[in-house]
Amino acid sequence: MPIGILIIMKRSRTLFSSARDLADKIDNYFNYIEGEYHIDKAGASKQAEQKIWDREPEPATIAGLAFFLGFNSVQAFNEYEQKGRFASSLKKGSLRVESVYEKKLHLSSSAGAIFALKNRGWDNKKEKVLDCNVVTDLKMNIFKSGPDLAASERDVTL
Repeated sequence: MPIGILIIMKRSRTLFSSARDLADKIDNYFNYIEGEYHIDKAGASKQAEQKIWDREPEPATIAGLAFFLGFNSVQAFNEYEQKGRFASSLKKGSLRVESVYEKKLHLSSSAGAIFALKNRGWDNKKEKVLDCNVVTDLKMNIFKSGPDLAASERDVTL
C-alpha cells in the first residue's frame, strides 16, 4: 500500500466573534496599559498611604494593541484594519493610539511621538489647499508694443 501524505487544512480562526467583542477587547487593552496598583497603608494617617505598582503603566502602541488583540504581526493588523470584517472597529482602536501620540506633541520632549505619527502616515509638510471658488475662465488682452520683429538679420538696423 502506498504511503500518502494527509494534509489537514484548518480554517483560520476568527480573532473576534463580533464588533462588540472587538470593542471590548480594545477597551481592555487601554485598561490593561494603565497598570495595576494597590494602596499600602503604612500608618493610620492618610498621608502615609502609598501607591504601590503591581504592574507598571505602559504607553499605548499599535504593536501593543495588535499583540493584545491576538495578531501575529503589525502587518497583519494593518491588513485587517484595511479590509477585514471588523476594519471600522480596528480603525477606532488605532485612532485611540494615535490620539495618545498626538497628545504627547504638546510635551517638551515629543520626538518619539513625532516619529510614531510619521510612521502612521502623518506629514509635517503644509498641504496646498485648493480654493473651490477659483476662477476657471481667464480673459487676456494682448497689446502690441515696440517695433515689429525682424524677419531676418538684414532687416535689423542699429
